[in-house]
Amino acid sequence: MAAAASTSMAATAVLMHRLPATKHAVVFSPLPNRLSLSSTPFKQLKEHTRSSQLLVKASSSDETSLDANELFTDLKEKWDAVENKPTVILYGGGAIVAVWLASTVVGAVNSVPLLPKIMELVGLGYTGWFVYRYLLFKSGRKELTTDIEAIKKKIAGTE
Repeated sequence: MAAAASTSMAATAVLMHRLPATKHAVVFSPLPNRLSLSSTPFKQLKEHTRSSQLLVKASSSDETSLDANELFTDLKEKWDAVENKPTVILYGGGAIVAVWLASTVVGAVNSVPLLPKIMELVGLGYTGWFVYRYLLFKSGRKELTTDIEAIKKKIAGTE
């Protein structure tokens, strides 16, 4: 009975804090009062914003603004520069089908009772092996960086 009473008192205190306070009633609230723009003088609001932990900085820079027309013109120029358009469409469609198929397979595997936990253990085991093999020792890190650089050169075509 005491637990139910304390729970209802806590719920009442939380709910009463969310209700707008009137001048006629005094409500005990363990939570700090929220400031509203209509009832708080500007000076008090300014002091409150200085003491808050979150600082928001606005800028009027044109660098971050995104113009839809500019975006469409850039995309149109890039599409016009593509020589083999049917191949690009085919690859794009294939990528969408592959993502859909992978999502279906993952959903099916996830519905099997023990298989998700086993896959999680396999992933943790592989992560542990990778850390031990490539990240823990200096020679492994050096080997990993040379492998990554070789792959970058193959992709860029400079090798």
